Amino acid sequence: MMKNILAVMALMGAFNSLIVHATVVKVAQEQRVLYQRDDYLAKILIQALKTVQYPAEFQYIDVHPHQQRTLLMLSQGKVDIHWSMTSSAREQLAIPIRVPLFKGLIGWRVLLISEARAAQFLPINTPEQLKPLRALQGHDWPDTKILTQNGYAVMPHVNYESMFGLLVRGRGDYFPRSVIEVQSELAVRESLPLMIEPHLILKYPTAFYFFVNQDKPELALALEKGLLMMHQNGEFNRIFEQYFADFLSQLNLASRLVFELENTNLPDTTPLMRKELWFQPNEGQ
Repeated sequence: MMKNILAVMALMGAFNSLIVHATVVKVAQEQRVLYQRDDYLAKILIQALKTVQYPAEFQYIDVHPHQQRTLLMLSQGKVDIHWSMTSSAREQLAIPIRVPLFKGLIGWRVLLISEARAAQFLPINTPEQLKPLRALQGHDWPDTKILTQNGYAVMPHVNYESMFGLLVRGRGDYFPRSVIEVQSELAVRESLPLMIEPHLILKYPTAFYFFVNQDKPELALALEKGLLMMHQNGEFNRIFEQYFADFLSQLNLASRLVFELENTNLPDTTPLMRKELWFQPNEGQ
């Protein structure tokens, strides 16, 4: 009998030694309407850490929808992970995981406009015709500097939500929005007389990354490894297409007139040469 009890205790001890305690991972969550892209990012995050068997217990920390403020919270250790468009300055505040989560499409911008102003955009065929019109943008967004440095007139604002109303009231001419988010933004504001301008697109090279608290290098390494493994096994593209293939098809990207912009704030370490990480023109068509 005693031998049986000892055997059971030994097995229990061996089992307990295999239990890995989950690491608490504090994820910043902006206090605003959440879109399909937010669900996608959460799914990619969970799947990447699961792929490398990194035991994580996620805690979602409410943050103000102010990008620079949230990145400062990362640098202060108040949160562990946030996602954001990159810039040289932002990569000094936290560890960038250099796998572009939207495959570069965060820099493909269609124009959200008021339905009442649609005719004003029909004759525009050159950047010089668009540049004097007033683009609405967040005051701390990297896009604001990109547009300004390329000669576009920009009206920066602090409040993201207010910009949709400003557009309706004619206190801005257009609101450049990424091709992966514009339909979701319109869907939750269907009562507003807004539309996607049908024939133009702005393009600039940029990336949207996970950023990790600098005191959590092991989390950063696990996340990078998981994302790259997902690219290799096809899981990343499968999830991406599940969320965005229909959206991209509806925007008729191949038929749009493209205005290319330079991005002098893009870090030299951006993996532009790794073509498998970026959207290719034949995708989503």
